[in-house]
Amino acid sequence: MLKKKLLVLIIIFSINTFSQQNKHPVAVGLNYGFGSEIKNSDYTYTNNYYKLQFNYTLSKTKNFEYQILLQPEINFATHQLKNLYFVKPDELDYLVKREQYTKLKDIKEYVLGVGFLIRKPISKSLSFYVLGSVGPMITDTQTERLTKGFAFSDVLSLGMSFKTQKLIFDIRPSLRHNSNAGLQSSNAGFNTKNIEFGIAFPLKN
Repeated sequence: MLKKKLLVLIIIFSINTFSQQNKHPVAVGLNYGFGSEIKNSDYTYTNNYYKLQFNYTLSKTKNFEYQILLQPEINFATHQLKNLYFVKPDELDYLVKREQYTKLKDIKEYVLGVGFLIRKPISKSLSFYVLGSVGPMITDTQTERLTKGFAFSDVLSLGMSFKTQKLIFDIRPSLRHNSNAGLQSSNAGFNTKNIEFGIAFPLKN
């Protein structure tokens, strides 16, 4: 009898805990963005990307909401070295590399971003936020600035969201840095300014 009462209490506690957690909604969406290199004399880089977004609200206070995001992304980029002297004569086969790297290249990047977001609601519909994310990335093309293979993508964003009864619309300017943290030989990386647009829907409790 005591075991049954204990089991009932555990079930009630679990249901109550789950219902409390469900007060923090999950939203699922799709973002599209594009951008280009931050102005420089060494290279060109343009990109456009598609990003799935899974957003979970950790907590809310009177003035702010705190959220975590999971963002699988595929990025389609074009890149060309403009300053051939970026490849120095002390590099092996530097003349061959200069010829290779100054050609226009198509690059695919596969990213899994993990972000933390602080949101400031202005009204029931409108909110502003700051978002920082970092995640592992695989790039499929060797360049003078970044070795093919494993790297990281770091993003800092400011954004605005407009929420309707069923959907959330989003606009998000951002700064992005790709590098491999010195894990491979070429690590100058790419720095870009981007803007993305998104649509999401909250899952029901």
